[in-house]
Amino acid sequence: MSVRGADSLGGRAAIVGIGATEFSKDSGRSELKLAVEAVRTALDDAGLTPADVDGLVTFTMDTSPEITVAQAAGIGELSFFSRIHYGGGAACATVQQAALAVASGVADVVVCYRAFNERSGRRFGSGVQHREPTAEGTALGWNLPFGLLTPASWVAMAAQRYLYTYNLTPEAFGHVAVTDRRHAARNPAAYFYEKPITLADHAASRWIVEPLRLLDCCQETDGGQAIVVTSAERARDLPQPPAVIVAAAQGAGRAQEQMTSFYRDGLTGLPEMDVVARQLWRTSGLTPSDIDVGILYDHFTPFVLMQLEEFGFCGPGEAADFVADAALPLNTHGGQLGEAYLHGMNGIAEAVRQIRGTSVNQISGAARALVTAGTGVPTSGLILGTGD
Repeated sequence: MSVRGADSLGGRAAIVGIGATEFSKDSGRSELKLAVEAVRTALDDAGLTPADVDGLVTFTMDTSPEITVAQAAGIGELSFFSRIHYGGGAACATVQQAALAVASGVADVVVCYRAFNERSGRRFGSGVQHREPTAEGTALGWNLPFGLLTPASWVAMAAQRYLYTYNLTPEAFGHVAVTDRRHAARNPAAYFYEKPITLADHAASRWIVEPLRLLDCCQETDGGQAIVVTSAERARDLPQPPAVIVAAAQGAGRAQEQMTSFYRDGLTGLPEMDVVARQLWRTSGLTPSDIDVGILYDHFTPFVLMQLEEFGFCGPGEAADFVADAALPLNTHGGQLGEAYLHGMNGIAEAVRQIRGTSVNQISGAARALVTAGTGVPTSGLILGTGD
């Protein structure tokens, strides 16, 4: 897809199956087993078998290679396999890759997956502990000596500038946390099921890196999630209502780094998400007013506000009030703050449920869902729809 023109991918592929393990803090089994469980559950949901699958897509930073998952899940020959870089920014791009493969005839059924023991094993929130010599490591070397060692510290730089620029207080971020936890409280699959919070709870939570409090930061989760993609034509013959891929996009901004893009002209926005937004709106022909539900990547609350502004749901500095007014149903599964942190893959699954009409926090008449992937890094996004 060009950043200057629409593409022809929209409407040619659909998500037909979703599957997940339980979300926990100690799964008690290997990441490979989690991946296979999620893949098989998603195929069952789609009414397909491992023999139908000829493509697999996952992220880098994943310990379960495509060929190993294929073997363990009983999948045979593969004609397509792919890995997307940049952590959580890869989530929606896995579906884009699957849709591209299906639309071009390279594969018929592609399963996207992500599985890790991110709490009981490697904890991404621990930050940089060891890194092989790479260009990315060199970029981080400009920031690490000054104590910017963790994702929270990297985001805090932009969050502080956002508050200063728009004359806001950290309560602005609390509206996102409260919204996510309200939805999680009604979601039996969520780790924080039946545990809503208030703005006072948010303000009382301990500082992690000012201006970020504990309740501004997502969870660390053990679990797996899988998504099945096939052609829109084939989807019509499968048991579940398809979630048609109306548009899919990736984006990286100018002067892009991984979470430490501090040398841009400003720190109050997310240029990489602006690239995604322009591509999604251009390709789909839709506008913010056409979106019924937003599933926005929420590893840290400030970046949810910035995403809403990049997509044009509200003006710069207005997103906190936008969320407080519930102007757009947001993260109806509870998000990564409330349900689980699966690098955004569980958010894609929630968008599918909204399109199917099966979410525990179902939005009446939901026909278009916006989904985004990780922010602060090269990222991706989707618009899913009913196809009507």
